[in-house]
Amino acid sequence: MDLAYLRAHPEHLPTFLTHQRIRETPVAGGDSCAAVRLTLDDGHSIFAKTWPEAAGPVPDGFFATEAAGLRWLREAGAVAVPEVLVALPGLLALDWVEPGEPTPEAAERFGRELAGLHRAGAPAFGAGWPGFIGALPAENTPDPGPWSAWFARCRLEPYLRRSVDGGALTARDAALVTEVLDQIGEFGGDEPPSRVHGDLWPGNLLWGADDRVWLVDPAAHGGHRETDLAQLALFGGAPHLARILAAYQEAWPPADGWRERVPLHQLHLLLVHTALFGGAYRDAVAGAARAALHGAGRATVDR
Repeated sequence: MDLAYLRAHPEHLPTFLTHQRIRETPVAGGDSCAAVRLTLDDGHSIFAKTWPEAAGPVPDGFFATEAAGLRWLREAGAVAVPEVLVALPGLLALDWVEPGEPTPEAAERFGRELAGLHRAGAPAFGAGWPGFIGALPAENTPDPGPWSAWFARCRLEPYLRRSVDGGALTARDAALVTEVLDQIGEFGGDEPPSRVHGDLWPGNLLWGADDRVWLVDPAAHGGHRETDLAQLALFGGAPHLARILAAYQEAWPPADGWRERVPLHQLHLLLVHTALFGGAYRDAVAGAARAALHGAGRATVDR
């Protein structure tokens, strides 16, 4: 199998893998999937990931959603996104991106390109396909907004409920987050929907050997651009984050007060982590909720 054959017959890739007709090299594939680098007969490499059998059935539409998001981000023509080569119910294959080292120059270019991606916009909050964030479903029904009400209803409340039901958050933690939900319309920063990656923690930036930053593993949808910017600072922060943000601000400055809203936007992904991984992220959720309320001068819950 070479690249031309694969493009013409993407549905044949699982058969070739089953019969070990393609050289496979295991690579990192994220929290949910198993991934390999495949070397085709013409020397071309592709990245393929599958749902592990031990995890049970693949969620319906899981890889189709990721493929739709990648294509939508790529259509903007603003930032580097791998081409989708194969999108099947149990497998996703992308063009291979040779990894490189983070550089200040790549960071600055990415900051400008990310602003361009966001400027491409979206017809509504949400998307025209079912949503996932990691292995969890995400409500993507298109919504006209305003952003604050949509974000509370579709990106905070569902994962707060899952986290409480799973025992990852205490009643006091839930009260903190609920206070944020109750006052979210007063934080400011509402904007029309941007075209966002949606899961832009630093692990979903691929620093390429071509000195570009590539976007992978999206939860793409129409959302708030500040959410992408806030997520870049999570879990240790992206390399050269200050350079990324400075270049972004030169290209398209965020609205006044955006830095005070960073914890509010981070709360989404942190709640996803308590819903998925349990109480290890409880303090991070509580801290983000407190910071959001204190930054807005609205904290009232007794802590």
